[in-house]
Formats: sequence, structure tokens, C-alpha cells
Amino acid sequence: MPTAESADLMATATTLSKEELLQDYRLGWESRHASLAGRKEVFMGKAKFGIFGDGKELPQLAMARAFQPGDWRSGYYRDQTFMVAAGELTWQQYFAQLYAHPDAEAEPATAGRAMNGHFATRILDEDGSFKNLAQSKNSSADISPTAGQMPRLVGLAYASKLYRQNPELHQFDQFSVNGNEVAFGTIGNASTSEGMFFEALNAAGVLQIPMLMSVWDDHYGISVPAEYQTTKQSISAILAGLQRDGEGEQGFEIFVVKGWDYAALIDTYQRAAELCRTQHVPVLIHVTEVTQPQGHSTSGSHERYKSKDRLSWEEEHDCLRKMRGWLLAEGHASEDELAQIENEARETVKVARTAAWGEFFSPIKQERDEVVVLLNKLVAETGSENSLHELVEHLEHNPTPIRADLVRTTRRALRQVRSQRSAARRELQNWLEQALAENADRYNSYLFSQSEEAIGNIEEVKPVFATDAPQVDGREVLQACFDANFQRDPRIFAIGEDVGRIGDVNQAFAGLQDKFGELRVTDTGIRECTIVGQGIGAALRGLRPITEIQYLDYLLYAIQILSDDVACLQYRTKGGQKAPLIVRTRGHRLEGIWHSGSPIQMILGAIRGMHLCVPRDMTQAAGFYNTLLRSDEPAIVIECLNGYRLKERIPSNVGEFTLPLGMPEVLREGSDVTVVTYGSMCRIVLDAAKQLAEVGISVEVLDVQTLLPFDLEHVITDSIRKTNRVIFADEDVPGGATAYMLQQVLDNQDAYRYLDSAPRCLAAQAHRPPYGSDGDYFSKPSAEDVFDTVYTLMQETDPQQFPAIY
Repeated sequence: MPTAESADLMATATTLSKEELLQDYRLGWESRHASLAGRKEVFMGKAKFGIFGDGKELPQLAMARAFQPGDWRSGYYRDQTFMVAAGELTWQQYFAQLYAHPDAEAEPATAGRAMNGHFATRILDEDGSFKNLAQSKNSSADISPTAGQMPRLVGLAYASKLYRQNPELHQFDQFSVNGNEVAFGTIGNASTSEGMFFEALNAAGVLQIPMLMSVWDDHYGISVPAEYQTTKQSISAILAGLQRDGEGEQGFEIFVVKGWDYAALIDTYQRAAELCRTQHVPVLIHVTEVTQPQGHSTSGSHERYKSKDRLSWEEEHDCLRKMRGWLLAEGHASEDELAQIENEARETVKVARTAAWGEFFSPIKQERDEVVVLLNKLVAETGSENSLHELVEHLEHNPTPIRADLVRTTRRALRQVRSQRSAARRELQNWLEQALAENADRYNSYLFSQSEEAIGNIEEVKPVFATDAPQVDGREVLQACFDANFQRDPRIFAIGEDVGRIGDVNQAFAGLQDKFGELRVTDTGIRECTIVGQGIGAALRGLRPITEIQYLDYLLYAIQILSDDVACLQYRTKGGQKAPLIVRTRGHRLEGIWHSGSPIQMILGAIRGMHLCVPRDMTQAAGFYNTLLRSDEPAIVIECLNGYRLKERIPSNVGEFTLPLGMPEVLREGSDVTVVTYGSMCRIVLDAAKQLAEVGISVEVLDVQTLLPFDLEHVITDSIRKTNRVIFADEDVPGGATAYMLQQVLDNQDAYRYLDSAPRCLAAQAHRPPYGSDGDYFSKPSAEDVFDTVYTLMQETDPQQFPAIY
């Protein structure tokens, strides 16, 4: 294993000039003072929480010197020094994030939506289109879940491989220059215990991609020391088997370097990045003997769990102290020069902190003064001085109000004068309406794209069927759809288990690897989390991935990263980043506990920010893929497991027709009862509707088609207005997606006013279905279950016409 271990005295060899050395020393101390000041701001009540990068300054300075335009970072919340050194963060922006400034100009990473230390660069223009990312230094948006940056990191590096090896992609030079870009990852030593870390490293080794992974090892994970975290207390030692045997062989290069050895760090990162960039070899740099001077976060003190000896060792091995000694020993600077730099660094941070607070608080104070004037007018006009005066006084004399205080006070004031009418009351109401709208933009916007490529802007194109359109297996419709889209857009690729050589287990990609090559249609190992992560990172870099989860039941392996990363990406960057990932999977009826999945409630609760398409057949699925591949929004498409061999007519425009999302389709018109369903249940409900017609009950059957978005034009309410009765049916657990659909229709569409009978939900049993056809029948709704539920509803209305069956 190559190492960059240092002796007690630091190495002296470095190619950097005195100015560059002192600039790094300056940045290191600025970062340290920012950490120290940030902790104080939290304790003073000006910020809610703080987590800082003190102790990691030198390795991050070295990493920044190896980071080039076009490169990407996928890191974690202690990388402040790197971000400033790379020129992608200012100290004023750093404090703006600490204060949760909700303005993307002041806080470009998250617009105040993520706590401090969650860094990102804005990779989109104001109109939502990608900037020239090959010429900028890029940071994907951080997330808090430990090791959650790892799946995306695989995709960021994998994109470089595709851009280098696929000639069709060379035209997209705004995203890559011949795949020369390195994806830099960072993580704390304790978080390497997460499964995502190991899965990502294995994937990178298999793929041989330019991924440079840094582990900041300070020996602890909050209070838990390394002996409880890592075998042998060394991540590099236990990963030694990844070390490649020589140039051209598969595997990693692994380096070990001390976090206080500045010269060795510079040398290690330069060598590692060059190797990564030129040979596309993944690299692991284990940065040892790192310290954490203020402990984990503002939630507690590390004196509670570190021994006196450990604390003394950390003080002695503080990286800035070590660099100071090295600069003096090597004659790069004098005591006076270094003291001046340290003082200037403190002052620089103080100025940035003061400016950030002023920029954050001044608008709030101005808004407070405006509303106090309006409230005082209300007091004067209504004669309610005693009851309102206390509210106004409290707000007026609050030294650090937040916007919630302003709105809360206004709402309570209006509550007190609800029976009165006055000009001041109307003026205050207008202020409140405007404030709520402004705060909706600050805190609730950009769950989805607002660009021209947003789902709602994709023009609908109807499928066209020739008079002699052949009846084919449903899988052939999908195959033709994918074929057409792959020809249309070279950025599209598909990855997943068994997707490549055999064309997926249901043959929708059959023959496409032979036609488009292994880079476009690619097999992966069994690793659902990083399959999705591979897609997220590639989508961030301008590609259009389709990532396959073979069965819906195994989406659980990936649901965390979908929820915490891609689903909230647009939101947590306030439109600064996007990753139009398509997750293709299949579920509903087949056989057994782990191959009949319909965990829709789980998905609906986890992926707000993605779309959820639930097509009943493969033609409908193809229409959704055509729409999504023209949009810039992420989605999950759940195909019906039992639909691949069913016959469908293939459209003549199979790669061009598009389906709008959020538009239910009426499959059968009726007048007595509306049944709302989706997916495989459509065929069962239609079968039941046919049987019900034989006993004089007319059922209107609606397929919602997508659950996110849901019935944007209130088609379901239009049906209920006609039938006055509704049943929601699906294969999820009781209280799952049926309850979701019920809530959407009753709360959001006010359909309750048209009901003559209580709405009903028909779901599967609370357990998963056992194996076999009988297990399916007795676990999930059957046509007979639908028949009986509808019939009972009609019996309550007219027991004479519809006497009890049982």
C-alpha cells in the first residue's frame, strides 16, 4: 500500500511559493476563526445549531489545490475550508447559512433551507438550465445522513467514464472535457461504518472510475471512539484488499497521510488526483491523526468523553499549530509575519460575520417596524388598546425578532378584532397576505422544477394506432419505446441488475445492448442503493439515466437515498441543482412476500419532490417514459409485473407520444358508483364492473395513472358529482394509498359535498401476500371483493333492489 506517512518533523519538499504557502495558512486560520465564531453565535441565540470543520483545515487546503474546473465534490458538513479555498464559498456566505438567510443571493447553497455546513454550488441558470459545468468548480448539494454522499459520488465519477468512452457524448462539452473530471468525496472516519460507504467503494472498484475518496479520521464518531467503529481501528487497513496489483489492474490506489503534515498532504493529493484524472483509477486517501478542537457540534462538549491525555494530544497535534512550526522551521515566514496573518484572519472573519448578520437581520427589522406601525394604527382605530397593546409592545421591543414573530403577532391581532371593520384592519390583512406569499417563496418553493422542461410544460402527444397495428406482448411496446428514445438522445443510458446482456428479466431491453453498446445498456451488481446513486450523480452532470430496481419490494434498499437526496434536491437548493433521474421498477401482483410489492404508502411519504407513475399497461408506461425523458424532473415508474406478456397494440409513434401526469383516465363510464384505482387493480376492477352490470349496477372506473401528481383537474370529483358514491381500491396496506387518495379527493377537491354515501376504501390485507395463487387471492383485493364492496354500498341505498347476498 503506498503511503505518505511522515516523520515527527514535517517533510520540506513542496513546489508552492511563499505567497501560496502563506495564503493557505491565512485561509486555514480564517476557517478556524469562523468555526470558533460560529459556535459563539449559536450560544448567543443568533443561530439554532452549529457543526464546524475545525481541525480539518490542512487536508482540505491540500485537496483544494488538486481540485480543477470541471471537478465535482460530494462531501459532508465539515468541508468549509475546502469550499472557501476552492473559491466556491465566502465567509459572509458561510455565516449567512448559519443564520438561515432565505435569499439565494446571500446564501447560494441552500437559501437558508439546510443547516450550516451543507454546501452546494448553483449549477443552474435562473431559467433552470445547466450552466457550463466543465468550466466551473462544482459541489453537489450536501445531505446530513452519514455516508449519504457516497451513492451520488459514484454517479458523479461514472459520468466522467461515460463522457470519455462514449464518442456520442463528446459534443456535450458544457458538461465534460473528455471525461477528465475527478469526483472528490469526503467523509468522517466513523461514517465509513455505514453500508453505503462499502457498497460505493466496491462499485467504484468494479467500474474503475475517477473517484477520489478522502476519509478525515479524528478517531471518534461523536462520542464513540474508533475501537467501536472500525475493525483494526483503520479504514485503510481493512480496505487493503482493494489495492490494485499494478498499473492497468483493477482496484484502488490507497494512500495514508497524517492530517497535520501539510507538505505530505500537498504531495499526496497532487499525485492522487493526477492518477485519478488520467487513468480513471479510484483512490482512497486515509487522512489520519486529525483533530476536532471544538468537538462534534454545539450540542455538547468533547471534554465529556475524551480523556485528558487525548485532549492534550489533540492540542499538540493541531494541524494549524503544526503548520506554523513547519513554516518557521523551514524559513518560509517569521513569527511576526505569522502573528499578523493570524490577527488579520480573525478580523476578516469578524467583518464577514458582521456583514452577514446585518444583511440577514436588517430586512426583518424593517418588516417588523412596518408591521408595528400598522398594528399601532389598528390599536388607535379599534379602541382595543388594552388587549392589542401588549402584543404590539412585545413585538416592538423584541431585540431579535424572526419573521414568524411578525406573522404570529399579526394573526393574533386580527383574531382579536375579527368582528370589527376598519381601514387599519384591511391594511394589516393586506400586509399579512403579502407576507405569507413572500414566505411561501422563501420556504415552500421549488419542490419541483420551474424551468421550461418542467413536467407541466411537456406537450401532450396522443398515441397513434394504425388500422393494422399488431397485437404484441406488452414488453415489446416498452422495448420499442426505449429503442426510439436511445436513438433520439445519446445522453440516455440504462443500468441495473440483468438489464444488459439478457435485456432485463422481463425483456424490455432485449437486444438493445447489442444495438447501442455496453455503455448505454449496462449490467450492474446487486446494489440497489448505488444503482440509484449512480443515476443521481450522472443526472447532475447532464446525462439522462434510467436506473432499474428489479422488483418494487427491493426499492427499500434505495428509498433512503431517493428520499434524502434526489427527492429534495431542487427544494434544498431552491432551484440551484437538479437531477432528472428515472427509476424504473415493477410490482403489484405476482407471487409471494417479496415479489408482489405495493408499498405505495411508504413511497408516497418518502419521495415528495419526485413523481410517481403507476401505469396499468406497458403502452401507458411508454407514454410516461417519453414524457419524463423530455422533462428535467425525477420520477419512479412502477410497471405491472403481470403485464409483460399481455397483448397490446403498439402505437406507430411509440417513441414520440407523451402522457400528461396528474390526469386520471375514465376506463368505463357509469352512473351509480365511482371506483378509483390504478396499476394491476384496473383489470380486476373492470372485471368486477362487468359483473356488477349484470345485476343492474353501473360502475364508473377511473385509473389515476399517477399518484404524484394526483388528479390536477379534479376528474374524480367530476365523476363523484355524477355517481354520488366513491370507492378507492388498490393493493397497498389498509390506510395506505387508498387513504391518500381519499384525502386528496375529500380535502383538496371538496368532493364530500356530492356524496350520498360514506366513501369506502378497499385495500389488501395488512400482511404481505404469501406464495401461490391462493395466497394472492386471499391477501389482495379480488374481483369478488370489489363486487361485494360496491354491492354493499348500493344495498345501503336500496335494500329492496339489492338484497343481501350472504
